[in-house]
Parts: sequence; structure tokens; C-alpha cells
Amino acid sequence: MEYRKIKDQDKDGDAVEDDIESSHGKPPSGPINSVATLGASLSNRPKWKLKSIVTITLTVLTSSQGILIVWSKRAGKYEYSVTTANFLVETLKCALSLAALVRIWRREGVTEDNKLSTSFNEVSVYPIPAALYLIKNLLQYYIFAYVDAPGYQILKNLNLISTGVLYRIILKKKLSEIQWAAFILLWAGCTTAQLDSSSDRVLQTPFQGWIMAIVMALLSGFAGVYTEAIIKKRPSRNINVQNFWLYIFGMIFNAIAIFTQDFDAVINKGFFHGYSLITTFMILNHALSGIAVSMVMKYADNIVKVYSTSVAMLLTAFVSVFLFGFHLSLAFFLGSMVISVSVYLHSIGKLQR
Repeated sequence: MEYRKIKDQDKDGDAVEDDIESSHGKPPSGPINSVATLGASLSNRPKWKLKSIVTITLTVLTSSQGILIVWSKRAGKYEYSVTTANFLVETLKCALSLAALVRIWRREGVTEDNKLSTSFNEVSVYPIPAALYLIKNLLQYYIFAYVDAPGYQILKNLNLISTGVLYRIILKKKLSEIQWAAFILLWAGCTTAQLDSSSDRVLQTPFQGWIMAIVMALLSGFAGVYTEAIIKKRPSRNINVQNFWLYIFGMIFNAIAIFTQDFDAVINKGFFHGYSLITTFMILNHALSGIAVSMVMKYADNIVKVYSTSVAMLLTAFVSVFLFGFHLSLAFFLGSMVISVSVYLHSIGKLQR
């Protein structure tokens, strides 16, 4: 992927989209227009191929996050320190970004866009999303005191509303009315899937779980859109450099969390106390998911990340049937149908934007 080309596509993307969309509804006025349209379609194929691969990978990784977190528990409790797990996730992501940079340096050499040295103005924007991700990532462990793995994936979709609004406010990108309707439908579908007919409660998740889910949605929405704005502010900048500095601040904030929250446990029991093979897989999953999210933000947009999370909800539910005995109810199937319709409407709204 050529980063200069990405920059040009960002500038001219709307014009190209209009040309491609109009070509489906109008006959070409001449051979030049036909060749131009064909050339635009061919040039966009590598970008769409990369976007599809990254989105599918993110969906698979996201669908297994909740399952691995629940699986890492023993007798309903975390025997390991969640702050150390988060620190290792950020460390691994930083190492992966650095390894990718070394490979690029050997192949292309050190350039202005892929060098690690930076200015204070460029690096000073990363502490904000790093701090937001720290809080959100810690909350995702504690919310499992109130929800199961499928319920966790369902409630994660609450960030659709916050993401849509912040996408409009921060990135100044207009969403069509159909896309807004798709957001509402998706939220309604997720809520329907949470209906509990086997008890007196309307929804399966208690009030505390909803509060934590709403806070996580706000943090995730703002951090995601803010990070996307940072990355696309300088599209020619190598994505691994941007990731490196974001994860450096993530490591710093997680180290502070270890000292303030689990210092005594780490000193007395050890840094890796309570770790298991499942815990290791969970850390690897979270690290690779973070890399995939940043790739989606670079080559697609944050809305793609949100919908990848929505599809992951369905995969998590089906896997949980075999691992944890999760019961697939009629409400779940109805909610899934509404979600599918919302995804279809979103794709139509994107073409008509």
C-alpha cells in the first residue's frame, strides 16, 4: 500500500465515489468516460481487498474476545492481575508495530513518513486516546460480573450511537438519513436480543451492567473517532509509526495503573501470577485486535469497526452454545434479523450519501 496514494484518495474520494455511483445509473457518454470509470474501479480493487481482509480478521478476533475473557476466569474470578494483562497487550502491540517498521526500513529505507523521530506537536495528541482506551479496557473485565460473553458482545453495540454522533462532530463527515436509521435499527436489534422471557426482568443484563456498558460505549466511541482523526490527519505517515507512539503512551498509563491498583499483588505474588494458557491466548487476541482496529481506521473508517463488532456478536453467541451452554432464544433470532437488515441499509445509505 502506497501511503501517498492514500492521501490522494482521501482528497478525491468523494469525487471518485460520485463518478462510480453515477456510472451505475447512467450510460457512459463516450469511450473516454468508460475507460476512466474502468480505471477507477480497477485502482480501487486493492484498497477494497485490503479493507475486506482487515475487516474479516477484526470480526473473528473481536468475536473471540469475550469468550477468552470468560474462559480465563477460574471459579468466577480473575486469578491474574488485569492491569498486568493490559500492560502486556500494549507491550505486544508496540513490539509488533516496531517489527513491522524494521521490515519496512530494510525494504524501503528510512523516510520522512516512516521514521520514529517526531515532533512534540505530533506526539502530544496520543495521550488522550491512550487514557480513554485504558479505562475502557479495564471496564471490559469488570463488566463480566453482570453479563455473559454473548451479552457482552450485544452491549458493545451501544457505541453505535456515540460513534455516529462523534463521527459527524469530530471528523465533519455527513451521514445519510438511511445510515442514521440503520444505527437505530441495529441498536433496537441488539436490545431485542437481550429480552428475557424466563424471568421477571425485561432484560437479561442488570442495571449495573447497562451503566458500565454505556460508559464503555462513550469511551470507545470517542477514543475510536479521535484516533481515526489523528491517523488520517497525516495519511502519508506510516501506520506503524502512529501505532508505536499510541502504544507507548498505553504502556505508560497501564504501568501507572499497575502501581496504583495491583502493586502489592505484583510484588508479593509476581507479575505473571495466575496466568494460564487461555490468559496467554486472550492477551494475543487483544493485541492483534488492536492492530486490526488501527488498520481499519487507516484504510477504512470507524463505522466498519463498529459493524465488525456487531457481526462478532452473532459468532460469539453460536460459539457460546457449545462452550458455555448458552441458550439461543426467539428474541435473539429476531434481534439478529433486525441487525442483518440494518447492515444492508447501512450499505445502501453509504452509496446514496
